[in-house]
This record gives sequence, C-alpha cells and structure tokens, in this order.
Amino acid sequence: MNFNKDTKIGEILEKAPEKAEILLEIGMHCLGCPASQMETLEEACGVHGIDVEEVLKKLNA
Repeated sequence: MNFNKDTKIGEILEKAPEKAEILLEIGMHCLGCPASQMETLEEACGVHGIDVEEVLKKLNA
C-alpha cells in the first residue's frame, strides 16, 4: 500500500500494523486514541509539529 497525506492513521494501522513502530518513533504516541483513527496523516503531523513529507518517505520506503 502506498500512503499519502490524506491516509487516515486508523487505515495505516489496519492495513500495515508494522508501520506503527515508525509513527511511535517520530513521537505519535496516541495511536490508540479513538480520535487518531479518523485523523489524516497530514493532520496528525501538524498537531505534532512533524514534517509530513519526511513521514511519508519512511512509511512508503
């Protein structure tokens, strides 16, 4: 699966649970939060002050 800025956090965790480690390493420790399930990757990165393009490179590598 190829991820983009509009991919929801819940979708990433559902389709590729092994990617959770990447999200945790960059500081997204709220993966179990119900709100995060409906949040896009771009929204989550914005909240955490993380560059979404860098995250996408890691997720899609």
